[in-house]
Amino acid sequence: MAPRLLLDAGQARALHLAAQGLLRPPRRRATKGDVREAVARMSLLQIDTIHVVARSPYLVLFSRLGPYAPAWLDELLAEAALFECWAHEACFAPIEDWALHRRVAETRSHWFLDRARRLLRRNGEEMRAFLAHVGARGPVKAADFERPAGARGKPGWWSWKKEKRWLEAWLALGELMVARRENFQRVYDLRSRVHPAADGLALPGAEEARRTLVERAVRALGVTQARWVHDYFRTRPRLRDEDLRPLAEEGILVEAAVEGWRAPGWVHRDHLAAAERIRAGRLRATRTALLSPFDPVVWDRERAAGMFGFEYRLECYLPAARRRHGYYVLPVLRRGALVGRLDAKAHRAEGIFEVRALRLEPGVRPGEELLRDLARAVGSCARWHGTPVVRLRATAPPALRGALAALLPPPAAAPRRRPAAPPPGPRPRAAVRSGIQPRGGPT
Repeated sequence: MAPRLLLDAGQARALHLAAQGLLRPPRRRATKGDVREAVARMSLLQIDTIHVVARSPYLVLFSRLGPYAPAWLDELLAEAALFECWAHEACFAPIEDWALHRRVAETRSHWFLDRARRLLRRNGEEMRAFLAHVGARGPVKAADFERPAGARGKPGWWSWKKEKRWLEAWLALGELMVARRENFQRVYDLRSRVHPAADGLALPGAEEARRTLVERAVRALGVTQARWVHDYFRTRPRLRDEDLRPLAEEGILVEAAVEGWRAPGWVHRDHLAAAERIRAGRLRATRTALLSPFDPVVWDRERAAGMFGFEYRLECYLPAARRRHGYYVLPVLRRGALVGRLDAKAHRAEGIFEVRALRLEPGVRPGEELLRDLARAVGSCARWHGTPVVRLRATAPPALRGALAALLPPPAAAPRRRPAAPPPGPRPRAAVRSGIQPRGGPT
């Protein structure tokens, strides 16, 4: 049977961006409800702690919503409108998806979940006593517990003090949830207190959960090849077209032929109207934005290459001598294409947004319209950071620097800012001793 949809490469990219909320600029100033809606549209918002610019979840939202209050994301978590889970990686997700993710966590194999299970097998008695301690004491942070004097370890999970490992294990196993974040540090509490309705919810069956994740991934991607679907929620195995055809027979998915793709494309029925508007030229990509390295548009490097012809690697984990583009490079989305890479650092105390390097992709010509789009995108991002002065260090091609700098705020206007006063609130607690006696001595 012939595919029902025919899309050229640009139309496929536009449909993908429309599904992700990145096709056009926002028409109005964002609200707190828009933050929750954006997370729901994506199904997941990946968490990462690097903050040479805004931490990734906040930047992903800015790319879609424009200027908004980052505190809204924190408030939605504290209000239990969102929750934290392990999915693609550590992510925020809508609270109504808690039962779905709980079922998936119980049935999937993932390095973090597997380590949590092994830790419970080896330290069950101590961990259950620790969980009871949290139940009696109330919300806790890892910082509330002292590290033994002289303790050292390898980077990663096993370098954490035992209480941090136990908190993360119980979070992965579902007994604890993140009640809120303070200065981006997790505050953990019992599931029954964070999400009281959870214990009354029926978990979906394993097959229903798997099917739901497939459907959600295709919907979030707009149009996708079958081989890209599994990465969205990091499920296994990698899917084939035969795995998606039952959903097509039910009318949930529609097969598409996409220019340049050897494999079929798949589109969720919710996007058929948008696909027809795009095909008719009534819906076009007009958004220019800086993307986080952990944005869903680029987090699957294979998909970014196949859909946008954009070869991308996050280089902050490489030694400096091996980096080609920079420490924390933001892909530049412009009008339906990934046109460049921007290596930036926000100097918040000085009010300066430093662009260490801006490189256009091969074949991208720096015309006047592109320069204006870039200047608006960089300037808006800089102002949202509270670093309104942009300092442009280097560009490729080199001639781009002068033309773009002329459209950016002058570097001489950098304001001097006093360090912000700490927010009012309760005084920090001293480190807590749990009273639990694990192997090796008292805490």
